[in-house]
Amino acid sequence: MRSAPTERQQRLGAELRKLRVAAGVSTQYAAGLLGLDRAKISNMEAGTWVTSAERVRTLASNYDCSDHAYVEALAALAEEKESGWWEQYRGTLPPGLLDIAELEWHAKRVLTGQIVHLPGLLSTEEYARAVFDAGLPPMSRLEVELRVKHRMERQRVLDEPKSLPYAGYVHEAALRMQFGGRKVTRAQLRYLCVVSERDNITLRVIPVGCDGFPGAGHALLYAEGPVPQLDTVQLDSTHGPEFTHAEAQLAKYRAHLAWMDEHSLAPEASRDFIHAIARDL
Repeated sequence: MRSAPTERQQRLGAELRKLRVAAGVSTQYAAGLLGLDRAKISNMEAGTWVTSAERVRTLASNYDCSDHAYVEALAALAEEKESGWWEQYRGTLPPGLLDIAELEWHAKRVLTGQIVHLPGLLSTEEYARAVFDAGLPPMSRLEVELRVKHRMERQRVLDEPKSLPYAGYVHEAALRMQFGGRKVTRAQLRYLCVVSERDNITLRVIPVGCDGFPGAGHALLYAEGPVPQLDTVQLDSTHGPEFTHAEAQLAKYRAHLAWMDEHSLAPEASRDFIHAIARDL
């Protein structure tokens, strides 16, 4: 039993429950398929009980799921045994921050939309520290430094051998926010221009002159899974990260990203735009 399953473990359970409900069968039926009691099925669907890839395949087959790629992606989730680098922070950082790192590490591609802060995956250490220092209520120096170290380690996903494909949409307002003062902000903007030239990184600016902006203005992270059914959206909130994978929510945020893609400057023009702001600081 897991006392506190990760977001990824809960996701596997939620997908198994979704398959069972779609098939119109009970937990008693599922328990009979695996030779378990009903409580084990409930715990499995909550992500608190470890299952196996073979059991996932057995359930999916008897739930009449014919999408082989989807089933194998679920089986791969069940087969994961190795702990990620983020586990070293368990017990010292909020679990949601670890879930973000795990989500990025396993994603096939990540897209983000930023309105106030610049992308965490493209932050300098000084900029990240200034962002965490601005939080309320104020955090201790140890808490800030742990978050900075964790954020810097998250950026490993963009380096070889992972080289995660990444697309970031940044509103002009975020470029003009001076976290840490002019010097820190100028260095951060210049860093954005440098890393945006890497083959796996695309950075585009949404100018304030565009007509409006959809949504509530919160930061958005869209992680593409091995199959579309396993895509995940992570939203920032004042009480921590929120994760959603409901089909309607995925569709809504794909539409948000499509809007950003349509209204943002091209990559080269975005670099010129960022350079101009940095020069004016």
